[in-house]
Amino acid sequence: MDLTALLDRFPEPIVLVLGGLTVGVLFGALAQQSRFCLRAAALEFSRRKPSDRLPIWLLAFSSALIATQCLALLGEVDTGETRQLASPQSLSGALVGGAMFGTGMVMARGCASRLLVLSATGNLRALLSGLVFAVVAQASLYGALRPLRDWLSGLWTTVDTGGNDLTAFLRMSEASVFVFGGLWLLAGLGFAWRNRSSIWQTAAAVGAGLTVPLALWFTTAMTRQAFDPVQVEGVTFTGPSADMLMLFLSAPFESLGFNSGLVPGVFLGSFLAALLTRQLLLQGFESGPSMARYLTGAALMGFGGMLAGGCAVGAGITGASLFAVTAWLTLAGIWLSAVVTDHALARIPRSKTALSPSF
Repeated sequence: MDLTALLDRFPEPIVLVLGGLTVGVLFGALAQQSRFCLRAAALEFSRRKPSDRLPIWLLAFSSALIATQCLALLGEVDTGETRQLASPQSLSGALVGGAMFGTGMVMARGCASRLLVLSATGNLRALLSGLVFAVVAQASLYGALRPLRDWLSGLWTTVDTGGNDLTAFLRMSEASVFVFGGLWLLAGLGFAWRNRSSIWQTAAAVGAGLTVPLALWFTTAMTRQAFDPVQVEGVTFTGPSADMLMLFLSAPFESLGFNSGLVPGVFLGSFLAALLTRQLLLQGFESGPSMARYLTGAALMGFGGMLAGGCAVGAGITGASLFAVTAWLTLAGIWLSAVVTDHALARIPRSKTALSPSF
């Protein structure tokens, strides 16, 4: 990707913001149209009620994985420079944080990305939950919860195991990586065909997944062409949501970067997609108990996502596409805790949990 013309016309931070904004708009619009949601996929699996959410997640996940590995093979993406593989990561944080995030996303009825997408369509529950998520994430990154996060993160790290590259641990060849991704892609297509998912929804799911390698491709190009150091990164929402909160509160414009455009881009993309398809609708909390459950879940996601080093998209798709051990541990923790939480809440009378059976 040649960015010379843009870098000659605009300062590097502005180019990074524009890149993040472009990726964000695409992800927001495609995620809104496909109804991409890890929580819904996990609950569909947990309740054994086939629908379109599990194949949507599988298609996004597998397309991101295959395309990322293709770009890495062609030398267009430098996976070794990503945060997940270039620096020590927390294994204990991935396990505990993933479990907390999975529980939280079931309680809040959406992961971090889903809350952002829904808030742009008029869902006030998602908007308030997203704000709580960002506040707790910021407190975990730099505030009162940082000591606890640091302690839990330091219990077991990739320094103790000799790295974070899953392909190296399993001695996976390039061919086996693509076979692995292809099997998940075929599974997603098979489930989509069985559940008669629309072609547009299927294509939107694949497109949402492809924004991850697009982000990696763009930021890799920036590392090679920009004068100042740039972090290679994909799509994630825990850290960027916390940073965006502080940007609004203190306006540290000197720290503008890719993630500064990503979060508002997702909001804008989801809003435009909902507007064009007439899906804008104001929604609020049903009751006091439901509000308490949503906000508690958002808080768990905020701390869990920061502890794990990524959210359902940041770890579950971006990190998994890079075959980072911690990302796969986080993804497994999210899935397992989501299933357990769903079964636990199903045993409590609805009047006490205000749990809706819908996805």
